[in-house]
Amino acid sequence: MLWPDAIRKNVKTGPDREIIAVYPYRSACPKSVWRRLIGEATRELTFAGYTNYFLWLEIPNLRTVLRRKAERGCQVRFLIGDPGSDVTRRREEVESVPLTVGTRIRITLDELSKIATVPGIEGRYGDEHIAMSVFVFDDEMLMTPHLAHLVGHDSPMLHIQRQQEDGLYDRFAHHVAELWNGARPIAELDPQTDTKVL
Repeated sequence: MLWPDAIRKNVKTGPDREIIAVYPYRSACPKSVWRRLIGEATRELTFAGYTNYFLWLEIPNLRTVLRRKAERGCQVRFLIGDPGSDVTRRREEVESVPLTVGTRIRITLDELSKIATVPGIEGRYGDEHIAMSVFVFDDEMLMTPHLAHLVGHDSPMLHIQRQQEDGLYDRFAHHVAELWNGARPIAELDPQTDTKVL
C-alpha cells in the first residue's frame, strides 16, 4: 500500500511528466537550453512570442543557424505582433518601458528581412498571443504565460516535452497551430531594396 504513494510523490506518472523544468523567470532559463533546443531541432522551429527580439540578442549567430536549419528541411516560423496594431499600443502603455513593444518587434522584422528569401522561413502577424509565448522545437517547447504589467523576461516559463496524446505539449501545440492559421503574412519593406519580404 505504501509503494504507490511513494512512487507518486517521487516519480511523475500523469500529465505533469511532460514538464521537464519550471523557471520563475524566463530570463532564469540557461542560454544553453535555448541553444540545445534550437540546435537539435530538425523538423520544426516555431517562435510564437509577441516580439521575439531577445532571441537575436541571446543566441549567437541566430540568423545563420536558422538559415542552415531551413536549408536542411526544418520549418522555421515566427509569429509576432503587428508593431502598428492597437494591441501593441495598449501593451506599450501597460509596460511603459523605453524599449517599446513596437521597437522590439521591429528588431525581429529587421533580422527576418535578412533571411526572408530562404525557403522554409516564414513570418506572420498575430495579436492573440499577447499574453502567452510558445516556442516549439520538434517535440519540446518553452512556454511563458505573461504576467500583468511585466515584460516577457520577468514572467515564468515551463519547459515541456511531448510524452502523450492530448497532454500539455499537444494542448499548447494546438493553440499555436490555431494562432498561426488565423495570422496574416508579414509584408514589410526591405529598406535596402524596397521589395516586400516574408
